[in-house]
Amino acid sequence: MFLGTHTPKLDDKGRVILPAKFREELAGGVVLTRGQEHCLYVFSSREFERIHESIRQAPLTSRQARDFLRLLLSGASDQVPDKQGRITIPVDLRNYSGLQRELTVIGAGNRAEIWDAEAWKTYLQQQEEPFAETAEEVIPGIF
Repeated sequence: MFLGTHTPKLDDKGRVILPAKFREELAGGVVLTRGQEHCLYVFSSREFERIHESIRQAPLTSRQARDFLRLLLSGASDQVPDKQGRITIPVDLRNYSGLQRELTVIGAGNRAEIWDAEAWKTYLQQQEEPFAETAEEVIPGIF
């Protein structure tokens, strides 16, 4: 499970060092793809295959499912981290997510997310109050 907040930097070649806590889970391969809210999703290859199989169960006649699958897969990049735990973020994904040098990598359970540090800060500020007001009916069984 991916947890926590980390602040690596993007190097001049578009590489990022994955947090040490995430490396074992991602050692067998990584899939980077567009995430929602203009972040990047980072899945283990195994988890991405599971998600892909779930999405494939949606009816082909569902436009929303087709659109989601197209955007998710067309932006995907599969890689194996190098010995230092680095992965390269392709230019199109860096542009999509507006990544600059300063990054924030968060654990989000079954995936990690890569955010531009300023974009994460803005998102976090916008979501703190709604988070505090989340009711049980939104997420049953939590409180």
